[in-house]
Amino acid sequence: MTNLIGHQSQISDFMAAFTGGRPHHAWLLAGQQGLGKAQFAHAAATWLLAGAPAGPNFTVPPDCEAARLMAAGSHLDFRRLERLPAKTGKLRAEIVISQIVRRDASDPQPLREFLSGTPMLGPRRVVIVDAADDMNRNTANALLKSLEEPSEDTVFLMVSHTPGRLLPTIRSRCRTLRFSRLPDADVARVLASANIDGEDPALLVHLAQGCPGRALGLAAAGITALERDLANLVGQPVERASPAALALARSVSLKGGEGRYTALLDRAPAVIAARAQQLAGHARADAITTWEQAARLAREAVPLQLDPGQVAYALGMHVASLAA
Repeated sequence: MTNLIGHQSQISDFMAAFTGGRPHHAWLLAGQQGLGKAQFAHAAATWLLAGAPAGPNFTVPPDCEAARLMAAGSHLDFRRLERLPAKTGKLRAEIVISQIVRRDASDPQPLREFLSGTPMLGPRRVVIVDAADDMNRNTANALLKSLEEPSEDTVFLMVSHTPGRLLPTIRSRCRTLRFSRLPDADVARVLASANIDGEDPALLVHLAQGCPGRALGLAAAGITALERDLANLVGQPVERASPAALALARSVSLKGGEGRYTALLDRAPAVIAARAQQLAGHARADAITTWEQAARLAREAVPLQLDPGQVAYALGMHVASLAA
């Protein structure tokens, strides 16, 4: 059984292709980040490796060997191509060519070696590329060779948040499934099945904008407390705002504060914009100017590698400068 929520038309189209005729060997799962495309790919891969059993929504028997092996990450006919950790412990910026063709002894079995044999546990192999946008040009060209010479026993599931960035030759060899934002009710169902203790589900659904992955990321960042901190800053005099902004700066500078910092970069300009809509006259004009400054700072903070604490303090003071 799968826990996949929503995307019923995509599930139906995919299942119909494999149960009603000759299916395509490569699929491009395209749509905004956070919609659940990777979860769809994993559920589809499990269903395929289980022999594509009849039933709705990628349903497989609970005691299915393929499902157990996929849950354990040990299915011999499955491969996930994704960014790997570098020597520093952080993820590499890209999916590199050595993951397709062995050039680096530190990499696991390259994809071409995995594809060179025959499936070991069933009639089919499945490869998920998550995300295809992370491949550099050399990696994409190396993968293209496998897509151009498809094997009947291999299915590629290519997750892409920005398919326009992919090589046209890769897009042309894939059947595209487009994913849209989920209704709020489906986002709420995703949240209900997750551990979001201490967070406001209604706030998360509102901020998710149809992307359950966004809601879960905001929950992990402690968005409920952050929203409260930003709301309390609005209209505060400098002598009270400065200590509060310093506390905000410290919270994003601590170990594990990266998620809160990312959420702050998104939410501080949004809070200012929402406040500007409630104002009129000179107060509204001032708020719009403040929003422009905050939005520019939030947009440039990561590319320019600005100090998170200093950025957080400045954003906090921008919020505080709004009319009460």
